[in-house]
This record gives sequence, structure tokens and C-alpha cells, in this order.
Amino acid sequence: MASAPADDFLVDHLARAPVLAVLRGLDSAAAVGVAEACWEAGVELVEVSLTADPDLVVVGAVCQRASELGHVAGAGTVCTADQVRAAVRAGARFAVAPGLDSGAVEAAQATALPYLPGVSTPSETQAALALGCRTLKLFPAAALGADWLRALAGPFPSARFVAVGGITAANASAFLAAGAIGVAIGSGLEPDNLRGLVTELRAQIASQPK
Repeated sequence: MASAPADDFLVDHLARAPVLAVLRGLDSAAAVGVAEACWEAGVELVEVSLTADPDLVVVGAVCQRASELGHVAGAGTVCTADQVRAAVRAGARFAVAPGLDSGAVEAAQATALPYLPGVSTPSETQAALALGCRTLKLFPAAALGADWLRALAGPFPSARFVAVGGITAANASAFLAAGAIGVAIGSGLEPDNLRGLVTELRAQIASQPK
């Protein structure tokens, strides 16, 4: 199955910097400040979760700042078709979900919005691929473990996984070694240490056999 341009968007950005920064529970000013620090550190994808931002006020503020600076920001915890459309209106350049919903996937495809649905099992992975999604969020990654990712990838060679959930600087490299194309860091996000982590993980990706 050929990649869709929207799918390639995520792959291309993670190939340059295999870290997705997840912002959650911040007000607009604080979120913009953290996002700017992430971009400055070399992170290309910054996600603002809808969990504490149902009206997308913070999402809109960060996406507006991203547009002004020539960077990329998106929305997370985007679980329904309505939320996909709201994220697009807020200026999100991509969206991420904890699970898989066919209506949300179809809404994202209809608007050409790069969308990263969550999976944790072979059945979910197979269903996501059938919907045309090749780049998938493995969640909750730390609870499942790097060996789970490696085993899950075996029967689905066309799938590309981003490890999300409980990822820190201490365990990120293990998931890349297991085959992830990137990791998302939320609660373990430390903007001051991001530049070194991005550099380290970029080098690890580059050194892996193609």
C-alpha cells in the first residue's frame, strides 16, 4: 500500500527529529513558552492535548505561534470526527489519538490532516492498516514494553510505530532500537535536556540498518 501524503508528513518530520513533544494541562502562555523551547531544541512536532483544553483555546494559541515561527503544532487526544474538524479549524497541522476510531480516521482523510491513531494489539493494528493508516501510535508504550513493539511489528512490516505513553529520556532509545520511528514525550518532557536527547536519538536512527 502506498503512503498517503498526510502519512508521509509525520514520517518525514520524525525522520529529521524522532521526538514528538506532548503538552498537557498548561494555559496558553505557558504552552506557547514550552512549545518555543521544544522547537528551539530541534523538536519538529509539538502536540497540545485536548484533555484539559476542550475548547481548543491552547491548541489555537500554540498553532498560531507555530505558524508565525514557521514550525509545526498539532492537537492530541483527538478521538472523534467532530474533534478532527475542530482541530483543523484551530490551525492544527496534525492530530493524534489514544485509540482507533474509523469515523475520526475518515474525517482526517477527508481534510488531508495527518492523523496518528493509537493501537496496542494485532487486531487494532490490522484494522488501522485496513483504514489506510500506516503510521501508528503504540500506546501505552512503556506499559507494553519495547519487546511488545518488536513482536507487533513482525507480522505488520508496512506499519510504522511511534511509541507513546511513559516514554522518558531513559527508555526512549530502547523503543527506537525495537523499530519505532519516533517517540512521544509528555510527562517526562524536560525542555532543558531536549536538544541533547534529539541529537542522540537522531544519531541512533541514522546508525540503524536500512
